[in-house]
Amino acid sequence: IGRTALRACGVHNVCRLLTRRTHGFYARDAGVAHRKNLGLLRKIMCQESTKFKNVWTTHSASPIAYERGRIYMDNYQCCITSIAQQPRLIYQKSKCAKSEKIEDALLLECPLGEMLPSPSDYKASLIVLTVQNWLLRLSADSGEVLEKIGLSCHKYRYLSWDTPQEVMIVKSAQNKLPAAARQAGIQQTVLFYLAVFQVLPLSFIGMLEINKKIFGNSVTDVAVSNGILIVMYSMGLVRLYNFKAILEQFMEQPVDLGQEFNWNGQVGVVGQFPYGLPCNIKITDTPPLLFEASSLENAFQIGGYPWHYIITPNKKKHKGVFHICSLKDNALAKNGIQDMKCCSLEPDWIYFHPDMSGRIIHVGPNLIKVLKFKEVKNHADQMEIAEDFTIVANRENCVNNSVTVTASGRVVKKRFTLLDDDPEQETFKIVDYEDELDLLSTVAVTQIGADGRAHLDFHCNEHGILLKSIPLKESWDVVRKILVFCSHCLVPILTYIPPFPWLVTSD
Repeated sequence: IGRTALRACGVHNVCRLLTRRTHGFYARDAGVAHRKNLGLLRKIMCQESTKFKNVWTTHSASPIAYERGRIYMDNYQCCITSIAQQPRLIYQKSKCAKSEKIEDALLLECPLGEMLPSPSDYKASLIVLTVQNWLLRLSADSGEVLEKIGLSCHKYRYLSWDTPQEVMIVKSAQNKLPAAARQAGIQQTVLFYLAVFQVLPLSFIGMLEINKKIFGNSVTDVAVSNGILIVMYSMGLVRLYNFKAILEQFMEQPVDLGQEFNWNGQVGVVGQFPYGLPCNIKITDTPPLLFEASSLENAFQIGGYPWHYIITPNKKKHKGVFHICSLKDNALAKNGIQDMKCCSLEPDWIYFHPDMSGRIIHVGPNLIKVLKFKEVKNHADQMEIAEDFTIVANRENCVNNSVTVTASGRVVKKRFTLLDDDPEQETFKIVDYEDELDLLSTVAVTQIGADGRAHLDFHCNEHGILLKSIPLKESWDVVRKILVFCSHCLVPILTYIPPFPWLVTSD
C-alpha cells in the first residue's frame, strides 16, 4: 500500500487502513457494492408498497430444515431451493431405511483464499450423522456422498461447531448402563464421548471421554464452543475449561483417517468399521479450571464489552431474575439485576445481542428491552446497564379492570387478574436479528376467537424504530415458527412450519 493511498484516505496506520477496507469504506472495494445492494434490499422490504404473497405450498410429516437458501425435507432426502421466483426441487433421493436415518446435520462452506485438495471441497456440502454412526459429507447440490467415516461403537447423536466452519464436535448420547447391570452394582464412569474433526479437508483430531472420575459424579451434560469445554452439573453449576489445552496436554498419539493403527492390541483402519475411531485423548487429571458459576437450570451466557456474563440465581423462586456480572471479578454491574416481574405462563428470556454490539436483548410478553453497557461516572472499572431502546406491544385497547358494572347497575368483582401473556392480549412470541440487513424482527400474536392472529414487524436495529408491519393471514395455530431470510438472492423468505401444511411467502 503506497504512502499516497494512505494520505488520500486520511489514514496513517496500515492496520487501520486494512480494517477499514474489510468494512467496505472505500468506493473501489467490492464490499461497498455489497453494502449498497443490501441497503437497497432493506429499503425495498420496508417500503409501504412492498407486499408479501403465497407463492408455494407443500406438506411434510417430518421436520423441515433450512440452510442458506435450501429447504430440506424428509430427513434430508429432499432438497428444494428457495433462491428462485418459485421454490424448485434440487434433488430427491429414494426413501432410506430407518437404519440410515440422519440424526443431525451441519452446513459446510469452503473457506476463502485457501487451496483445497479436491474440487468438490470448493462447493457447499452437508455433514450428516446417521443412526448407524456413519459421518457423511454430502454434496449440497446433489446429495451425493463425497466422504464416509465410520465412528466407534458408541451412540453418537449430536453435531456442533467448536470454531464455525473450522473445527467440528461429534458428541455421543449420554452413556447409560442397562437396568440389570445397575442392579448388579456395576458402575458407569464414562458419561460422554467427544470426537473432534478439522473440516475441509475433513481430518480426525482426536476422541476423548468425559469421565465421572475426572469431572465429578453429578455431570449432566457437556458442550464445546470457541475453544472452551463447558461442563454442566445437576446442582446448577457450570464449569469452563480450556479445550485446546486439554487436546494438547492429554493427546497420547495423533492418528489420521485411513491409517492402519494398533490400539490396545486391536488392529484396524481409522474411520472404517468395525474399528472406527480410537480414543487417543486420555484425560488423566482434572484440567485447570478457567471459570465456574452457579445458575438455575445451568443457564449461563458470556458476552458484552468488557466481558460480562448472565446468570439466574440458583433458586426456583428467582426464575425470571437475571444477574449481569463482570467476568473479570464477578462484580454485579450497576442496574445489573434485570427483572420484568412477569406473571405469565411462558417465562421471559434474555441474551446477548447477536450483532456483536455488546448489547443485551430482554424479551417479555409485552415488552422488548435492548440494554447497553456504559461506564459509571467516576468509576472507570465498573459498568452500568442502561436502556438503549424498548419495543412495546400494542395493548391500547386492553382494559383489565378488577371491578365492572353491568347494564343493570350490578357490581361484578373479578377473582383473578389476567396473565401478562393472556391470549387475548398482544404478546411477543419471536424476536430475531438479520445481520446482513441489520433488522430486528418481532412476531406478536393476539388470540381472536378460536384462532390467533400474528403480525411480523421489522425494526431498525440501531434505534428500534418500526419500519414495516406485515399481517400474517394464517392463524397462529398454523404458524409455529417464522422468519428465515435468504439474503443471497435479495429476496426475503418467510417460512411457516408444521404441524399443518406450510408455505413460503415472498415478495
